[in-house]
Amino acid sequence: MGRIRILPDQVANKIAAGEVVERPASVVKELLENSLDAGATDLRVEVESGGRRLIRVVDDGCGMLRDDALLAFERHATSKLRDVKDLLSIATLGFRGEALPSIASVSRLLLETRSAEETTGTRIEIAGGKMLRCEEAALGGGTVITVRDLFYNVPARRKFLRTEPTELAHIASLVTHYSLAHPDRTFRLTSGPTELLHVTPVATLKERVYQVFGSQILDELVDIGVREKEIFLPPPSVPPSEAIAEYRREPGPDDDPPLRTFRLTGFFSRPQVQKANRNSIFIFVNRRLIRDRTLLHALSSAYHNLIPASAYPFALLFLECDPGEVDVNVHPSKTEVRFRHGSFVHDFVRDTIRDRLMESRPAPAFSPAVQPSTAAQPVARLPYSEFSQMIANEAPAAVSLADPAPEPLSEPGPEPALPEFALRPTAGPAPRLDFSAPPLEVTPGPPPSGKLQRSLDAHGEFPPEALPPPEISLSVLSDLRPLGQIHESFIIAAGRDGLWIIDQHVAHERILFEQIMKQRAAGRVEMQRLLMPLVLQLTPEQQIDYARIAEELHASGFETEPFGNRTIAVKAAPAAVGASDLEKILFEVLEIAEGELRGASMDDLRRAICAGIACRAAIKINTRLDAAKMEWLLRALAATDCPMSCPHGRPIAMHYSTREILKAFHRI
Repeated sequence: MGRIRILPDQVANKIAAGEVVERPASVVKELLENSLDAGATDLRVEVESGGRRLIRVVDDGCGMLRDDALLAFERHATSKLRDVKDLLSIATLGFRGEALPSIASVSRLLLETRSAEETTGTRIEIAGGKMLRCEEAALGGGTVITVRDLFYNVPARRKFLRTEPTELAHIASLVTHYSLAHPDRTFRLTSGPTELLHVTPVATLKERVYQVFGSQILDELVDIGVREKEIFLPPPSVPPSEAIAEYRREPGPDDDPPLRTFRLTGFFSRPQVQKANRNSIFIFVNRRLIRDRTLLHALSSAYHNLIPASAYPFALLFLECDPGEVDVNVHPSKTEVRFRHGSFVHDFVRDTIRDRLMESRPAPAFSPAVQPSTAAQPVARLPYSEFSQMIANEAPAAVSLADPAPEPLSEPGPEPALPEFALRPTAGPAPRLDFSAPPLEVTPGPPPSGKLQRSLDAHGEFPPEALPPPEISLSVLSDLRPLGQIHESFIIAAGRDGLWIIDQHVAHERILFEQIMKQRAAGRVEMQRLLMPLVLQLTPEQQIDYARIAEELHASGFETEPFGNRTIAVKAAPAAVGASDLEKILFEVLEIAEGELRGASMDDLRRAICAGIACRAAIKINTRLDAAKMEWLLRALAATDCPMSCPHGRPIAMHYSTREILKAFHRI
């Protein structure tokens, strides 16, 4: 008897479930995608025990006919593909036909659905992959899928699930992501009696971002707008070696080429907003939530020399393209994609974000401190984004969900209004002291119930026309008037829009960095010859990396040559580098080449070398500057392309607006 046999459908479905159904959030993802594909405009997700005990997804989509409902539980049964050609241009979220049979094989599933074409609906119950009943039922339009006791028949998989708050956070994060991708639809998420998310249809993405994250996050974001770029696709007759040059060039007036349009919209954070991980990066391709290395690298490249290498921005990016330009059939859970022209997409996203950053030149401001309440607070209110990130990082704090606080009836403040969790931490850190003045509310009429009011004094009111607009750009640096220094390290300057504090070292570092980069691009780097060559001893790894970057070092102003075994001689260096810093900067460059940039492009290495030169040559802290030098520094900084941060990502200038000063002095 042969050893090879065909697996039963029940076993095959459980194997597929191992790929498709990783955790309760995977079930929610598959069911939500089916609802969206069905044209649903109102989607409701109900969970209990973090999705272990119950997951119910209710939608008002097109529903299913009785025969289709039965067929949906067969493997690879789908309404979204007809033949193999359809795989090359997938325009729906779901298409594999594995979700429902995989989920039904590891749970107790109840399907209730009715199509508008039938007068009665269909109710199907399945447990562990076996159909228990199929009957007609009086149902409303749409579909309701109830999943109970997930992994009840696969104890090993159930044992590997995380705690209930962790699984709930994954579900909340997923539903929130899809609510951002579809602002024209209603999304509701409840966990038992607690409503975690409820967003209604809005006209723009900006309104949906406000609904989910609140005004404080929205104020720190830069709107991309709508950026488009067309790709000229070379004909099949063009050899692969010439195809890259062909599709990178702009189509000429005599060309009649096939074109593909890529459109990028969304928001990204200012350089001063820095996250510890990638949990605040949301990327959608054709409204599909994905985790793509190409786009993640493009985003990090856009922030190169603007934020530290260990930090990540907040980003909400939507890339729209022809379905034929992206392959979504490369991962069972459909979270990874492959672009047909990946390098072009990478450069388009990187350049769009970087150009938008240069246009906006967002100015960092002092964040208003939150005054801690002196009253007893048994329940701590925590925004969803912070709760989700805490759980995603597997924070050890144990929490229990409580009833959410009611929504404020007045205009929301800096804390996000939706969604919000109420948490009872078992043990928390000691409160941080805050000596700032509490915010005051001045109204012409009687104070609202529960709020205090303080009247203005008789010393006169500040003229409203003197208040500048709240959006301040770093383009105003050239108009600032320096007042002096703090600890001979920070320049204090005044402008019509408030008070500025500028870090003199990183400001000069940014100026020198851009000067060196321009000299390097023009091939006119200023060099100085050394009286005696500097001989450096290298490790075997450094010797290998030196051979790789020797030409780049020479183009950046370092004249070096091998000088025996694992030894190099430095004969000349950039004019901006002092003799005492020469050895340090060379070893720093070699350490960079040996570590994080070994697999990176030469452009990244070039920037790292120029950043090292600029850092060593810049004005140091604890250096006294006269008024003329401070004025020159501000004018030169204003003339740079990116005055927001130094090449290593540290902020250059902080802004304390006139409005904030007046609030602190109770003038408004």
